Amino acid sequence: MNNARQESRRAFLKSSIASIGTATVASLAMRNQAHAAGSDVLRVGLIGCGPRGTGAAVNALNADANAKLTAVADLFPDMLDASLQEITNAKGSQVAVDRDHRFLGFDSCKQLLATDVDVVLIALPTYFHSICLEAAIQAGKHVFCEKIHAVDAMGMKQVLAAGEEARKRGLSIVSGLAWRYDTGVRETMKRVHDGAIGDIVSIVETCNTGGLRSRLRQPAWSEMEYQIRDWFNFYWLSCDLPGLNLVHNLDKAAWAMHEEPPVKAWGMGGRESRVGKQFGDAWDHHATIFEYANGTRLHAYCRQQDGCRTEISDMFYGTKGRCDLLNNRIDGETKWHYEGPACNRFDLEHVALFSSIRNGQPINNSLYMARSSMLGIIATWASYSGNEITWADAIESKYRVAPERLALDATPPTRPDADGNYPRPVPGISKFL
Repeated sequence: MNNARQESRRAFLKSSIASIGTATVASLAMRNQAHAAGSDVLRVGLIGCGPRGTGAAVNALNADANAKLTAVADLFPDMLDASLQEITNAKGSQVAVDRDHRFLGFDSCKQLLATDVDVVLIALPTYFHSICLEAAIQAGKHVFCEKIHAVDAMGMKQVLAAGEEARKRGLSIVSGLAWRYDTGVRETMKRVHDGAIGDIVSIVETCNTGGLRSRLRQPAWSEMEYQIRDWFNFYWLSCDLPGLNLVHNLDKAAWAMHEEPPVKAWGMGGRESRVGKQFGDAWDHHATIFEYANGTRLHAYCRQQDGCRTEISDMFYGTKGRCDLLNNRIDGETKWHYEGPACNRFDLEHVALFSSIRNGQPINNSLYMARSSMLGIIATWASYSGNEITWADAIESKYRVAPERLALDATPPTRPDADGNYPRPVPGISKFL
């Protein structure tokens, strides 16, 4: 890396770290100051009332005492009602959702965006993220969007286009890749970028957990409703395990590599424990090797198998030492360990969002949102196909994972056979399109 580029990145990181500190102070100040009634209320809309959307709404209201939830949207009334009740129980004084601001159905996103909300929180099955993100920016809203942000290259490009439009309009986009806002991780990454471990030669990313979630099909549900309610277990809605959980690790690796895309990847995986029609077409383990132009290799592993050894870690190995990112530790020629206070990264990402709006200094996470999502997409398809996939070919893919139409009586992209089992990719036969 040339000196000018390195100094530029150092300045950017120092500025970013400082902005989080400033944002935290600003948020705490807002919690302790009286405001004139209605003088600077930010109206928040929630699109997606599942557990993560519910949590994101509470995090957002934690982050800014003068934010109010004024509109909610979901496909299903039971999800909307349960979410709104939970948010009200936690943050009742900041919840003001009238009956006519509770939107249901596949057009509920569009209906909510037509209201006077200032900020929208998007936390849906992954397939819908890039679509709603684009619509929200076109509607002139600031956005928090959960990860992963796309399930195919066309969706990735939609995220990039939305990011460019947001820049033109002065709108903020903050990603749910929450480790980017964790104080200890940011301080540690700053030192990695400043050369504490030298040049990175190898990265090992691991996200091995238990907990094979599935939702029992109800007789009244159509196939489309069942798949959307049980979306973790269907590729077209989730991008499989690399999209559901490994993407956090891939994002931290991409961050360490200054957002530079890899040249190519290959991988393997399968399904051993997640057996049965209740698990849709998702796999339960993936292993991917990404290769960078400078020879660095990123080894990425994810597994969801109960009763197995678990580990979540990010290890960077350099010419002068190593970094254990989650433990905020650097060893080698430089020995350092973060000793600062713990933080809530899920609150802090919203602190950053609201502070950017109030300060008139928009945040735009769209570049790493798109690229890290693409890493998850490639990891999935490297396992599915069993073949090498180049970054250049992957980003030019025109394949769109989508149903012909969105309706509860419509046919989803993947369908069960006569016995209720879902077809799955076959390495060596299935192709990345």
